[in-house]
Amino acid sequence: QVQLVDSGGGSVQAGGSLRLSCAVSQYTYSGYCMGWFRQFPGKEREGVAVSTGGGVTYYADPVKGRFTVSQDNGKNTLYLQMNILKPEDTAMYYCAAVPCFLVDGGRWSTPHDLNFWGQGTQVTVSS
Repeated sequence: QVQLVDSGGGSVQAGGSLRLSCAVSQYTYSGYCMGWFRQFPGKEREGVAVSTGGGVTYYADPVKGRFTVSQDNGKNTLYLQMNILKPEDTAMYYCAAVPCFLVDGGRWSTPHDLNFWGQGTQVTVSS
């Protein structure tokens, strides 16, 4: 029922910034927390950040201090502001709706069958 369409990926120089957007449809804002994942080739999708919607956001260590998640609930839009980008940030990025009970239980950072996903947008950071 939840549909996510993410966009904003592209190529950027190291040290630059990029903002990803995710349009959310058929989303009730009840029971789901919004976040972002990324996936490197041959590896499992991993959590980048997730927001509880109640003022608490969790970030993976590699992006802490550089990436910021925000959510416009009224317009059903999720953002990932990426600053000071590094080549190792190069990956496919996916917006996600994560059941909040997973976030509460500390289980948000790996994929779950109950998650809803955007189609993915490629971010490439060059030196």
